[in-house]
Amino acid sequence: MTDFAAIDFETANGRRSSVCSVGIVIVKNGEIVDRFYSLIRPRPNYYTEWTTSIHGLDHYDTDYEENFPEVWARISNRLEGLPLVAHNKPFDESCLKAVFLEYGLEYPGYEFHCTLAASRRCLKLPNHQLHTVAAACGYDLDNHHHALADAEACAAIALKLL
Repeated sequence: MTDFAAIDFETANGRRSSVCSVGIVIVKNGEIVDRFYSLIRPRPNYYTEWTTSIHGLDHYDTDYEENFPEVWARISNRLEGLPLVAHNKPFDESCLKAVFLEYGLEYPGYEFHCTLAASRRCLKLPNHQLHTVAAACGYDLDNHHHALADAEACAAIALKLL
């Protein structure tokens, strides 16, 4: 796979629709050609201690950011014709579907691939967490749980394994 968009979401709380940041890395002909990152005002707009402890974001970071439909309007044309790749596809795909539903938007039926599943098939590792798999693929993941950093790591893994 040489043309795809790696995507990662962070959520504000236990609701999958509560995306509070998104990172996207566009890969064409095996090369990164575009990156996108944005904070998003989540819906519902509250943070749990647990999620903030993971990614460091809270309502002070996102209260004045755009809602998902406004952010997605700046993303969707970049994704045209590209499959999406995520590390733990069930999470990121369900977030995308949930936030589309939350805003009453028609879900476009994106094709998703999973680097977590690919790593379990291809690599013998003590675990298959993003930072572990990224390191095994020669990528040094700094700033884990920042949506763009995680999308970049996912892109590096996808270029090695998919």
